[in-house]
Amino acid sequence: MSGEPVERVEGPACVVRGHDIDTDRILPARFLRRVSFEGLEEHAFADDRVHAKGNHPFDDDRFLSAEILVVGHNFGSGSSREHAPQALMRRGFRAFVGGSFAEIFAGNCVALGLVCVTLSDADLARVMEAVELDPEHRVVIDLHARSVTSRAGSVDLEIHEGHRQQLVSGTWHATAVLLQAGNAIEATAARLPYVTDFAE
Repeated sequence: MSGEPVERVEGPACVVRGHDIDTDRILPARFLRRVSFEGLEEHAFADDRVHAKGNHPFDDDRFLSAEILVVGHNFGSGSSREHAPQALMRRGFRAFVGGSFAEIFAGNCVALGLVCVTLSDADLARVMEAVELDPEHRVVIDLHARSVTSRAGSVDLEIHEGHRQQLVSGTWHATAVLLQAGNAIEATAARLPYVTDFAE
């Protein structure tokens, strides 16, 4: 048992420009009071969208079906809240392409089976322009070929190798990995005197 391997993500994309977009902008703190993650997608970029007065990409009908979010540098910085990638995932995003990502944000994404890859500044600029020019075309992220392909062509991506291995092997799903190791865990516990003594 394991999670589904994530080797390739293909779909339409959406661009949110700007650097240092932190998790409080992705999902403002006032929406963290729920006891579940359900409905968080409605509040993704809530304040930015109000300030943009209808001109935010998340309010643009051309990007409603986007599955890949293209962003700038240091995306997901600030608070380590898991709610930020949860909100974006529930909105339909399966992958993120950017200049760089905050380490905790990227880790939270991998734990959900979401892909975070980075491009050089020049390649990122070309992908952003391609997506904005033609929102309906499909962008392809291939973790085996280590490439991102769009109407701008195919470019090399970077990804933390540990994250890539977890995604392509399906071991990103920590609970599934733990359940799969159930017999080995029980066998190890049976050999530990402090566990068996406590059980008695």
